[in-house]
Amino acid sequence: MRYSFSAPWTEKTKEIVKALEFDHICIERIACVESSGTKTRRVIARIHTLGKVLQLGMQQKPCYVIELITEQFGMQSPEDQTKTIIHELLHIPHSFGGGFRHHKPYVNKKIVEIEFKRLQNTVFEFQKK
Repeated sequence: MRYSFSAPWTEKTKEIVKALEFDHICIERIACVESSGTKTRRVIARIHTLGKVLQLGMQQKPCYVIELITEQFGMQSPEDQTKTIIHELLHIPHSFGGGFRHHKPYVNKKIVEIEFKRLQNTVFEFQKK
């Protein structure tokens, strides 16, 4: 596997966080990386964090990294790529403490669609000003 920091996707993710007003997410401690060389066929993206023990031991604040698997993520339309980012962001709990929210009931296709429509409306309103 190869990993590389993705400045464009990190910036886009931060823009999504701001537009959706996900105020619980500290944008200074979120980043995106692109990975290639995986054998997985079903996974498009993953979210990672330092566990509580590592945070304590390394005296680090919680941070989250979204891994975008280029073989799958790159094949998506721009709309679906945005939905994938939203999906991963929904896994971040309101405590921003280094844990994750489970798919049921917090992260699912219906919620992603609701947030995506909200994002479209926000961007539309933003462009009108």
